[in-house]
Amino acid sequence: MEYIYVGKIVNTHGIKGELRIISDFKYKEKIFLKDFKLYVGKQKEELIIKNYRKHKIYDMVLFYNINDINEVLKYKGEDVYINKNDIKVDGYFNEDILGLTVYSKDKKIGTVTNILTTKAHEILEIKDEDKKYLVPNISQFIQKIDLENKKIYINEIEGLINED
Repeated sequence: MEYIYVGKIVNTHGIKGELRIISDFKYKEKIFLKDFKLYVGKQKEELIIKNYRKHKIYDMVLFYNINDINEVLKYKGEDVYINKNDIKVDGYFNEDILGLTVYSKDKKIGTVTNILTTKAHEILEIKDEDKKYLVPNISQFIQKIDLENKKIYINEIEGLINED
């Protein structure tokens, strides 16, 4: 099973065992559904969603077989994962592009080491031996993502990759 991180349980809500999750997972609408399996904590305990709702910035979930706040206190602060094979997406997961080599034309720029999420869009953090570059993950900058060959091609716009 390949696990993908989707968020963190930050607190409980109410007395019936509802949990608050902070998540910036880009395919939330495919996972926060009744009867979907989430995996919680280091042990990846399988829990099945009984009820989901959005509340302010939180994704609120209630799991089957949990009916009391005392049963969920142990999950506070735990990470939440999904099984990658449980959902199908048009596109890719962020985990799929971490480690890919980035090229501008035929010149190697570096490797994707992190993906930052902002309100506007994702930003790829690319590192080479001595420099770090930040490239917005939008079509104006990303020409092609080739998962099969583990390469990303960018449209280098003046000032995007400094050659100082």
